[in-house]
Amino acid sequence: MIQNLADKYDLPLYVYDTAVIQRQYERLVNAFNGVPLRIKYACKALTNINILRYFRTLGAGLDTVSIQEVELGLMVGFKPSQIIFTPNCVSLEEIEMAVELGVHINIDNISILEQFGNRYGSAVPVCVRINPHIYAGGNHHISTGHIDSKFGISIYQLRHVERVVQSTGLKVVGLHMHTGSDILDVDVFLKGVDILFQQTIYFKDLQFIDFGSGFKVPYKPGDIVTDLDELGPLFIEKFQQFSKEYGRELELWFEPGKFLVSEAGTFFARVNVIKQTTATVFAGVDSGLNHLIRPMLYNAYHEITNVSNPEGRARIYTVTGYICETDTFGWDRKIAEIREGDILAFSNAGAYGFMMASNYNSRFRPAEVLIHEGKDYLIRKRETMDDILKNQVDLGEVFGS
Repeated sequence: MIQNLADKYDLPLYVYDTAVIQRQYERLVNAFNGVPLRIKYACKALTNINILRYFRTLGAGLDTVSIQEVELGLMVGFKPSQIIFTPNCVSLEEIEMAVELGVHINIDNISILEQFGNRYGSAVPVCVRINPHIYAGGNHHISTGHIDSKFGISIYQLRHVERVVQSTGLKVVGLHMHTGSDILDVDVFLKGVDILFQQTIYFKDLQFIDFGSGFKVPYKPGDIVTDLDELGPLFIEKFQQFSKEYGRELELWFEPGKFLVSEAGTFFARVNVIKQTTATVFAGVDSGLNHLIRPMLYNAYHEITNVSNPEGRARIYTVTGYICETDTFGWDRKIAEIREGDILAFSNAGAYGFMMASNYNSRFRPAEVLIHEGKDYLIRKRETMDDILKNQVDLGEVFGS
């Protein structure tokens, strides 16, 4: 199949499968069955409008972090009530734009909370993002709930939040936390849950509690993942008991991004050259960190397979890109023998793959294809030189050329 896609759409190429997205979505729904559950897809992972449309058909809402993501969500048919806006370090003006669009507002610092309260009082309900001081996540860059994180209001500042709420008349209807991606320890996550429950004593008008996400997916065979079968029942029991103590049933919100789309995406690139040095055999492909930066940015592991020679004898390769930097997808990987012209597949490319792509080295960003019910659809065209130049202003007359 990939050869047909390569012939039809050229390489490099991002390919996404809606069947995998649906599988992941249903896993969450089934794991947390028994309470009023709302899944808000964290769309920063992948915002192609066709992916957003598909999530709407599944019944999901959206978690957004920029006003542009809010606008995309509304453009494809999400209702404002289905969207939560959780920015970080943005101006009050951007938050005011989100208010005008009617979406849920989630505030993660006291300065903006106070400004917002003085501006809107009780007229616009808000959610407050709490930092539980829990370290979770597979990499420091994606751990967002620890004491040195820029995200959320510290649990030790809740008395200050209470004063802001009382003095401005703010109506707080939601509490939120997100400890970070790649949760491995269920007990650590549940500890964060207990911490968030404890903070509800400051807020009497809550309608929902949002626990973010961070559910880990496998990156390699035998990889440890978040055990939803273990977590689900324990979490539901805690949540039901909390709702009883709080005095009414609240909605349970989660904001998965990577969990829903990571495994649904595969990135394909063609091998340009096999280069053997005194110490290493390099397989250099027609792509680089301009298309998939996660290995260089996060030291992220993406399984690499040779789809052109899957039964070939395994050899050790370092797979590199064509960018003029140290540009490596994987070091010392055991892969079926690679020949020049072969197609390599990079797994777990659905989340933060294309979204972090750039035009570094003035290279074009690749096309995106969606597989839905056995058919392939082009959902983003491959860029051309016109795309590189379209926003540049040519001063040729100034420089006499």
